[in-house]
Amino acid sequence: MTLKIIVQSIRTLSYVGSYRKIKDRPIKLYCAALVGAGYMAYSQHKKNTAEMKEIIQLNNYMAEPITPVSQLEKNGEDMKTQMELLIMRIQAEFCRALEKEEDEAWNDEKTVDEYDFDNDVYLPHPDAKFKVDRWTRKEGGGGITCVLQDGRVFEKAGVNISVVSGKLPPAAVQQMRSRGKKLENAELPFFAAGVSAVIHPRNPMVPTIHFNYRYFEVQDKDGVQWWFGGGTDLTPYYLDEEDALNFHMTLKHACDAHDTTYYNKFKKWCDDYFYIPHRGESRGIGGIFFDDIDQPSQQEAFKFVTSCAEAVVPSYIPIVKKHKDDAYGYYERQWQLVRRGRYVEFNLIYDRGTKFGLHTPEARYESILMSLPLNAKWEYMHEPKPNSPEQELMKVLKQPRDWLNVEKAQARRSTA
Repeated sequence: MTLKIIVQSIRTLSYVGSYRKIKDRPIKLYCAALVGAGYMAYSQHKKNTAEMKEIIQLNNYMAEPITPVSQLEKNGEDMKTQMELLIMRIQAEFCRALEKEEDEAWNDEKTVDEYDFDNDVYLPHPDAKFKVDRWTRKEGGGGITCVLQDGRVFEKAGVNISVVSGKLPPAAVQQMRSRGKKLENAELPFFAAGVSAVIHPRNPMVPTIHFNYRYFEVQDKDGVQWWFGGGTDLTPYYLDEEDALNFHMTLKHACDAHDTTYYNKFKKWCDDYFYIPHRGESRGIGGIFFDDIDQPSQQEAFKFVTSCAEAVVPSYIPIVKKHKDDAYGYYERQWQLVRRGRYVEFNLIYDRGTKFGLHTPEARYESILMSLPLNAKWEYMHEPKPNSPEQELMKVLKQPRDWLNVEKAQARRSTA
């Protein structure tokens, strides 16, 4: 690792706080952060020194690509091809990382009958694997939906890719115009490719994660308009500040490799987007979220999205490993189900991707609604107990936190 990379890693820790704040916190937290910073910086350095171009890896994907392989080979330089190959790879890598956690969870001498699971959940299976459902749509394209259910670690895990084309319906066109897109034609040919995942763990001490990265092309009278969008966010049921810090730091490294202003801007965008107005609270502790990215160039924007997508596994799997065997009881389970109800509310009422999917002709509703948990509940006028761990989480959901002290650092520099 070069001196430049090490210096970059140490500088990143300055966003966590001053030396005085470091003194007052567990040293292992900052050791872990430093190691993680170095690893992510070094990994990103290696990626940035090589040409960022996806290659076809048929043996590694969860299923055959949606676009015929001959067409992908012929149009290898086209961004539509590059994005499809990226999401195929990310889907496979994430699914296999989750399956590995399931496999390891059963590497003991207990049998299924020896585990004490709540009566309101399905019986987990030791051989829980992703069900792979490759589908096509008449109008153009299709997708690959991978769902794991009833595992010991993951109650429901969905990882979906879609590569679709056709004519945009009026509702979708109106939605894009409301975001400032200047689309003139009444009927607009479009292409969209994206990967989307929502993971609902069984243990309430393990957070839910969501990520989505996508690419759009729309053809109107002025030619082709293109843009990228996406993000990664974490929804814990119990707050672990070390997890939150490392999660955000990993995402920040992915952003900083391309533009040091990205993390703070996209973190705020995430806080604003994943907000439930009628509850007056955020869905989780945030992450990053962005849309309509069409600069500085198509290739540079693609590199940025690639870095973000590749940051999902290192941002989440360590948290799963840390908490998947934590003890919990009936009370914690009920709180998890209540919070999942909030998750459902956001996805069905506010989420733009869900609404776009439902408005798309020949929409595949099973894949669109894969983000919903197997189990959730709605308690009338539910309030957490004062000074409880549940109330501590609610404080953060009511008032999003600057986990890496980026805003404070910027304020100090501006007044210096």
